Amino acid sequence: MRGYDGKPFEENMTDSDKAPFDANMSPREIRRRLGLNQEEFWTKIGVTQSGGSRYESGREMPRPVRELFRLVYVEGVDLSRIGREDLQVIDYLRARHPDLYQRLLQAVRASNDAALMK
Repeated sequence: MRGYDGKPFEENMTDSDKAPFDANMSPREIRRRLGLNQEEFWTKIGVTQSGGSRYESGREMPRPVRELFRLVYVEGVDLSRIGREDLQVIDYLRARHPDLYQRLLQAVRASNDAALMK
């Protein structure tokens, strides 16, 4: 399977795609394991360094920030590769062709499992 640039998805995978983090880990712990400073880490999800610092110090993240954090750092989603039409295709498949959606989902999971075993 190939991405938008024609390369196999495995070549486009970032470290966070290959090894998503546990949802129970703190943002600070994830950032440190990635070897990023606060600005590099938080700007990936549209948060300033000072805002990220407050979240790392225990301030509660608003739901939109929490969801972006989960998508990027727990699920390993590269937001720059997703567009509105991608989400529309997913919704269409789920609603109109659930069997095809399930088969595609299983194929992707199997591919991801195989890539992790390398």
